[in-house]
Amino acid sequence: MTAALQAAGVSVSFGGVRALVDVDLDVPEGSLVGLIGPNGAGKTTFIDAISGFVPCRGKIVLGGRDITADRAHARSSRGLARTWQSIELFEDLTVAENLIVATHRPTPWSIVKEILGGRTSATAEAVALLDQMGLADFADRMPSDLPQGQRKLVGVARALASAPRLLCLDEPAAGLDSNESEALGQRLRAAVTPNTSLLLVDHDMGLVLGISDYVYVLEFGKIIARGKPDDVRKNPAVITAYLGSAAASAQGA
Repeated sequence: MTAALQAAGVSVSFGGVRALVDVDLDVPEGSLVGLIGPNGAGKTTFIDAISGFVPCRGKIVLGGRDITADRAHARSSRGLARTWQSIELFEDLTVAENLIVATHRPTPWSIVKEILGGRTSATAEAVALLDQMGLADFADRMPSDLPQGQRKLVGVARALASAPRLLCLDEPAAGLDSNESEALGQRLRAAVTPNTSLLLVDHDMGLVLGISDYVYVLEFGKIIARGKPDDVRKNPAVITAYLGSAAASAQGA
């Protein structure tokens, strides 16, 4: 089976600081893979590297195609999408229109129709994503009117609207309460299909370990553990280096 992502020996340096050191990470097709680690471990840098926003060494293969030399826009056009820690929505467009922008594939005729007819109506893809993300009731609302949890879902839905082969999610649960995080997790799990895989970076351990098929752990730019969520929970190196004493106590409870 072709992997959605194969990253081999990915290294990033900022001056004399080695942010990533020979990171190997695979995302199988149709899976949700988690990437965790303490602040400064290099998680966002890894997403930046594979999506083409920072220079890196190593090899990056997307769906069997080597994209190492491709720029960010070329990687995106080949099916690599990402979200950002800060939610960047089009605040002057409705929720539905935010998704329509992402699904829109203009033709000369469609451009003429939009010029003459004004705003375009919701596409079938946008409607389906609104339902999938539980946003149908908010379709005609402005993003600024939504609570944080729904705004996060709009950002995820917009990223999914391009039908990516791999979607990298950078801290999607940041700022959410436990109920919002749980709801987000259910939506993310449902977004995984045979054609769309997810790479999830988040500090919410319950979220990542609860919905991921496989988990990698970064510390100081290096992978220190990998495995199924239950194995990662019990890994002494993870408990010591990342989860800390509170988690170690929970292990013995």
